[in-house]
Amino acid sequence: MTNGSGEPGRPGRRAALITGGTRGVGLAVARRLCAAGYDTHLVYRQDREAAEAALKSLANLSAAAYLIEADLTEAHAMDQVLAGVGDRSGRLDVLVSSAADPHHGPASQAAADAWADLTLALQPLLYGIPEVARMMAGGPGRIVAVSSLGARRVVDRYASQGIAKAALEALVRYLAVELAPQGITVNAVSTSKIDTGAPGEPPGLVQALARRTPAGRLTRPEDVADVVSLLCRPEAGWIHGQVITADGGLSLVA
Repeated sequence: MTNGSGEPGRPGRRAALITGGTRGVGLAVARRLCAAGYDTHLVYRQDREAAEAALKSLANLSAAAYLIEADLTEAHAMDQVLAGVGDRSGRLDVLVSSAADPHHGPASQAAADAWADLTLALQPLLYGIPEVARMMAGGPGRIVAVSSLGARRVVDRYASQGIAKAALEALVRYLAVELAPQGITVNAVSTSKIDTGAPGEPPGLVQALARRTPAGRLTRPEDVADVVSLLCRPEAGWIHGQVITADGGLSLVA
């Protein structure tokens, strides 16, 4: 694991940690939290050049951003990540778990991929929570996991990721009950297919889903980031163990 910056954090500033924070939903969340005044630590696994570009895109906001390189599929990688956050910021106020490396295929052939997706979805929280709770002591603290409609509905060729997200939502509920007495909320934001604007998306599928969405378009990373940001506000302190769906109403349509 390496830190993207040797600069010290600023005492008294709120601190956020985002896994998968240099792309897609994670980067959109980072932008919201930086703008809201959180010194934000972005965890990424590979592609240093893309991570540096993401960091540059967060310049000139209200707070600082830092890179942390780590492979979160390794059992105790979160220990090192949290140590880096602690050294720089002294505490942690928000943890957003959005790291994913989805595999696509049918459930009948998903064995190896399912274990890989489960590991990445669950391991950071399972191994990191004791230290996260300690760093959030005196809170309030906020933990938000990014989930998917595939956790509860069958999506074509999404089996391994859907299994991982379903397990993640179950973990959210258990952690919510355990951490509520400490002033830490644990929730999830679930969404449908994300419109990232990346090339290679099947245009027919994108257009069909946009037409089916009552709000008239696919979900964008910024839509999910808005809900994550809301869950981090003081006014959300009485929301515990919930999965908030942000999909423009797509899941309501039969």
